[in-house]
Amino acid sequence: MPNINHIILSWARETAELSVKNAAHKLQIKDGKTASAKDKLLDYENGTVAPSRSMLLRMSKVYRRPILTFYLDKPPRIGDRGEDFRTLPDYFIGKENVYVDVLIRGIKARQSLVRETLIDEDEELKLEFIGRNTVDQGIQHITQTLREVLKLDLDEFRAQPRYLDAFKLLRHRAEEVGIFVLLQGNLGSHHTNIGVATFRGFALSDDIAPFIIINDRDAKSAWSFTLLHEMVHLALGQTGVSGSGAYAEKQIEKFCSDVASEILLPSVEFKTFQPSSLDFELIKEEISDYAFSKKISSSHIAYRLYRRGGIDKNLWIQLRNFYHQRWDDQRKKDKLKHKEQKGGPSYYVLRQHKLGALVRLVQRFTYSGALSTTRAGMLLNVRPLKVHRLFEVNQPV
Repeated sequence: MPNINHIILSWARETAELSVKNAAHKLQIKDGKTASAKDKLLDYENGTVAPSRSMLLRMSKVYRRPILTFYLDKPPRIGDRGEDFRTLPDYFIGKENVYVDVLIRGIKARQSLVRETLIDEDEELKLEFIGRNTVDQGIQHITQTLREVLKLDLDEFRAQPRYLDAFKLLRHRAEEVGIFVLLQGNLGSHHTNIGVATFRGFALSDDIAPFIIINDRDAKSAWSFTLLHEMVHLALGQTGVSGSGAYAEKQIEKFCSDVASEILLPSVEFKTFQPSSLDFELIKEEISDYAFSKKISSSHIAYRLYRRGGIDKNLWIQLRNFYHQRWDDQRKKDKLKHKEQKGGPSYYVLRQHKLGALVRLVQRFTYSGALSTTRAGMLLNVRPLKVHRLFEVNQPV
């Protein structure tokens, strides 16, 4: 097992706002004949005694830090959540919001280890566009910047047979640049699922190891938009969590969504889309057909129509609710179908799909000896014994 950085033990306790005495009590450390519970904890924090695996697991739970954090060379450089770009009701303090904090902490710990390993192996390549842009430069400027960064061919993107395939193409372009794009909507089990009303995505800005996390519980038709939305945050040098997507209330969220929208469907092109009818039954399918041809969600097209004055607010709300209900119904059908059918993608195939380019990087560093199997498992969030099984998978979802 790799050595524990004892400095991080005290940092984790202090950021959890626990005194040594209170932390020792919560960690179930008992007074001994020669040392008090408080002194025993201080021995861990001073590096005099190495904590056992079971003690680390208790610390991870009490301090609300992923266990990987304790193996970092130094505490994470920036805060846990960064900025909160979401607009949530004042009463929104439920479990899901706590899950978001825990999720971000875990991803940030992995990001720090990736960054440190890249630097140690002399493979750090700074991404020049990260944090080099400002809102004052305007939508078109950042749109053009990201088009050049991604080298995105819209015709190729739209020619993909499924929304998922279009997303894979866009994700691949982002990963080629050096951005790690992860799909994650819970803390490892369905008991900790995080709804899209709580978060749709978040960006961890860094010029060497930037991360984007997309809530894969959202509709696949929205993934590409969310990826681009979070890339705008990276271009602005912002770390933070995003919520309501295209129709956000905060100005910065509107700006990021406008840029993402302009990349996927330029305004000059969208002007040519004129629905033949404002009757709900007719326009809902016309919008859906147009949206699929552009590989953008139907709800987003309806919202853009509303914003340009093509439909009124009541029709927009009706369309939005209809598309959401249709997606929810389809999701339930797919879930039922999956239960009835045997087979399907294996655990390892799904893990590789969720982790993307991170798997290939960890595989390379593990085989070169830069990462131990234990650290590789922590980065990939799998048991060490499963690491090599994950590397062997070469099968698309």
